[in-house]
Amino acid sequence: MTMVPSQLPDYKPAENSVDFAMLHLIYHDFYWQSEKFKFDRMDPAAVLANLYAGMKPGGVVAVIDHVGLPGDTRAVVEKTHRIDPATARADFLKAGFVLDGESEMFINADDDLETNVFDPAVRGKTSRFVMRFRKPG
Repeated sequence: MTMVPSQLPDYKPAENSVDFAMLHLIYHDFYWQSEKFKFDRMDPAAVLANLYAGMKPGGVVAVIDHVGLPGDTRAVVEKTHRIDPATARADFLKAGFVLDGESEMFINADDDLETNVFDPAVRGKTSRFVMRFRKPG
């Protein structure tokens, strides 16, 4: 097993070379941009297309992220650094992955889903979704 840290959206693995990938608390950043932090706007579909091409048939992608409310995805991410789980699910399905499982193990019913994840009142206590996607084959 080899761990390959990378910077998105530049990551383009060799075709059918990856067994497992984890996006832990970063999928929302596919929709974030910041001049201040020199974080360029990404095209989530393009990044997922690269990931899909790199996954071996049957390869798994785990996604864990802060639950956000529905609405304009980029606006929600800008305000709260959260993402609506339905957006993540739809993006991965559109890229060709299949949803292979999900869990509510990190759901926090006390989280209002509107507070920025860096606010000390919710830091480390946000409601999070967990999804497992698989490349068919």
